[in-house]
Amino acid sequence: MRIMAQENVNENVVKRLIACINDRHVEVMDELFHDDAVMHWPQSGEIVRGAENRRGIYNAFPQLPTITPRRLLSGGNLVVAEASLDYGGPTYETVFIFEFRDGRIAKETAYWSESFQAPQWRSEWVEISGP
Repeated sequence: MRIMAQENVNENVVKRLIACINDRHVEVMDELFHDDAVMHWPQSGEIVRGAENRRGIYNAFPQLPTITPRRLLSGGNLVVAEASLDYGGPTYETVFIFEFRDGRIAKETAYWSESFQAPQWRSEWVEISGP
């Protein structure tokens, strides 16, 4: 029962994170991340270490996205979130992997890709769900 309760707590932290970004209240992130948390963005090769660097990036963001979550999956100290990020133009399909320690985010790894039109040659074998 304790594991299930912790999963719900962790999922709620991720939901609060999405809400604070959508509401443009990034200062709430300080409550959700550990001060020594690491954000890893493998596609650009960037690693953001610590609260000061995270604050610097989010306070300087040219335009924060609107995040539309699609699915949250959790187990133990791990939450995976699938979402779309809309920057008022390009939309990115994103997967976030959050690792938790003591109910706060210790590490975030994010992968994103700009949406693209499905190629016609696959049309007879697929269903189209989005963009």
